[in-house]
Amino acid sequence: MAYWLFKSEPSSWSWQDQIAKGDAGEGWDGVRNYQAANNMKAMAIGDRGFFYHSVNEKQIVGIVEVIQTYHRDPTDASGRFGMVTVKALKSVTSPVTLAMIKAEACLQDFALIRQSRLSVVPVSEAQWAFILQMAETDL
Repeated sequence: MAYWLFKSEPSSWSWQDQIAKGDAGEGWDGVRNYQAANNMKAMAIGDRGFFYHSVNEKQIVGIVEVIQTYHRDPTDASGRFGMVTVKALKSVTSPVTLAMIKAEACLQDFALIRQSRLSVVPVSEAQWAFILQMAETDL
């Protein structure tokens, strides 16, 4: 199993929107960056991800699971980009802010910090476990 972080502007697609989709999940569409698209191409069914509210909140608020691998993104008229489908698994007990992440020495190599403009980034197994502890959440 691999781990990921999915960033979304809550005014466009929020954690509550994701929860409302239930087990059917929702396609993570609209990604137009090749590196983020390559990250999604590497995903497998069952991979887990943090759901991160970007812009004003800048915090991890939930956990999702990949339920459909990379496939066509109907919002891309060019046909160059695809998407994965994810479903909400659970809300975190305590949201983990970007400031909290930046304050941890062991997270300085986290792609969220190093590649802050990417909407989909990998999370190492150690980073995943550490952030789950910060979020006071188990899975």
